[in-house]
Amino acid sequence: MSTSDDPVAGGGPAPAGSAGAGAGPSGDTKTFPAKGPVGGETPVDRAEVVARLAQEIAATARSRSTAGDDADEDEPDSADPRRPRGRDGGRRSRRGADSSAPGHPEDDPGDPAVLAKAICLRLLAISARPRAGLKQSLTRKGIPDEVAETVLDRLTTVGLIDDEAYAAAFVRTKHRDRALGRAGLGQELRRKGVDPELVSAAVAEIDPTAERIRARALVDRRLAAAMAAGPLAARRRLAGLLARRGYAPAVAYEVVGQAVDAYVREMPADAGETAEWSESDDPFGDAD
Repeated sequence: MSTSDDPVAGGGPAPAGSAGAGAGPSGDTKTFPAKGPVGGETPVDRAEVVARLAQEIAATARSRSTAGDDADEDEPDSADPRRPRGRDGGRRSRRGADSSAPGHPEDDPGDPAVLAKAICLRLLAISARPRAGLKQSLTRKGIPDEVAETVLDRLTTVGLIDDEAYAAAFVRTKHRDRALGRAGLGQELRRKGVDPELVSAAVAEIDPTAERIRARALVDRRLAAAMAAGPLAARRRLAGLLARRGYAPAVAYEVVGQAVDAYVREMPADAGETAEWSESDDPFGDAD
């Protein structure tokens, strides 16, 4: 395939090196400044770039599927009297009728690069994705590794794939919406194939105070129900909850201890059971 045939490499709306892939895992679309060759800045809408590239690829596939239609339409009517007539009395092309529906590049097995770009753009139009996840999708579709890497490199160059931006957005949204701790966020990003250095940098952006606030809010929602079994059982249950959400032991002990102690102080004096904590109650086991 030549460079002129490639809508990604052919100088699309997003210049090379732009930070266009800024939509988070929740699908939000953001506009980023993209520096052009002369150093100026123009706003780049990631969703608009993806949609435009997808349209160009679809148009290329449709033009290939209808390449032979003109020859059929130019034949005289006497060529085949059995052919159906259109409303205007002219002969309709059977191939033209079949190809009137818009073609989809993923249905064209002829060019794996076109198919690979179509798959990636369709997925990126839904939400931002890490490079490793897109590579897995291409592999499942039977795209050769060399073709897949070339397409992914081009999409990275124009900013539609940006693992650093993806990791940062993932950490923000999952910490806010699911109250995940640093360890849990890092584990999920590594499972998605994001580079460990990018994972560490993204997780480090979480403010320790904000992390404790999120953990305390999560504990407070479960505190009354957990305390029904007594303070010791509540400590084990709530610390286990934070451990599963990816909070470090030190954070879990501090937050759970403060919440349970505050609850116990408000309990009647004859409640009986104390809120003492022992190592045997540790839900983290040997974790540091």
